[in-house]
Formats: sequence, structure tokens, C-alpha cells
Amino acid sequence: MADIHIERAHALGLPAARKVARQWVGQAQAQFGMECTYEAGKTGDEVRFTRSGVDGTLHVSRDRFELRARLGFLLGAFKGRIESEIAKNLDALLTSRPAAQKAAVKKPAKGK
Repeated sequence: MADIHIERAHALGLPAARKVARQWVGQAQAQFGMECTYEAGKTGDEVRFTRSGVDGTLHVSRDRFELRARLGFLLGAFKGRIESEIAKNLDALLTSRPAAQKAAVKKPAKGK
């Protein structure tokens, strides 16, 4: 068995972090066939994900994402590639977030 541990600090706050986590869940389900369970909490959320040969959790808080996964014997041989793909996807979601937030800010009407 091989373990993956990825942590990312962020400054999104919990509501925006939840949106990113839900996007990550959608990607995990669509791209990797993961079965995901999302549990919202008062100070943070937990996503449990699983599929044949993989199970893990993604903890979401106001300032951090922490992913832990355990790969089965067969997938353990691809740990490096799997870990880099997960990190790349999470990083892409985190870096696209500020641009999306800026686009959502409404500009005041002219003359006001």
C-alpha cells in the first residue's frame, strides 16, 4: 500500500473553500470514477472518496485543504503520477478561484 498526503494553504475562507471542494468532488467523480461523500461541519468539511484500489479523505477548512489517500497494491506502482495529477487538479482549482471571484464583483453603474 502507498499513501498520498497533500496539503495546501489558502486564504479563501470556508464558504469559498467549500465551493472549491465541491468542484474537486465533481472532477474526482467525472474523471476518476470516485464515489464521494461530502459532510459539511461547523468549522470545516470532510469529503470521503473511494473506488477500486483507492480510498481517502479531503479535509476542508477556512485556510487549508488536506488530502490523504491510500492506494492499493496495483495502483501503488503509479503513486507519483497519481499524486501529481491530484495536486495539479487541486492547484488549478485554487489558482482559478481568485479570477472567478474578481469576475463576480459587480462594478458600480456609471454616474453613481
